[in-house]
Amino acid sequence: MANNKRGPERGSQKAKHGGEAVREKYGPEFYSKIGKKGGEAVKEKRGQQFYAEIGKKGGESTKRQQGSEFYSKIGKKGGEHGRPTDGNETKE
Repeated sequence: MANNKRGPERGSQKAKHGGEAVREKYGPEFYSKIGKKGGEAVKEKRGQQFYAEIGKKGGESTKRQQGSEFYSKIGKKGGEHGRPTDGNETKE
C-alpha cells in the first residue's frame, strides 16, 4: 500500500521533530482533544458495537499470548490498587 500522505515518513526523526513542534505550539492537551474527537467520530461512524467487537478480539488475542492466568493476576493487582488505605483492611 502506497503512502500518499504529505510530510515525513511516520516514525522518522523528522516526524518526531514535527510532533515536538506541535506540542510546543499547542500544548499536550491538544493531543487529548484530537484523540477524543477522533474517537467520537469513529463511534458515530461505526457505532458502539464496534468497540465491543475490537475489545473482544483484543481480549482473545491477549488470552492466547499471555494465558488465562494473566487475567487473574491483573485482576488481583487492580483489586489491590482500589482498596482503601485507612489501616483497617484485612489481608487475604
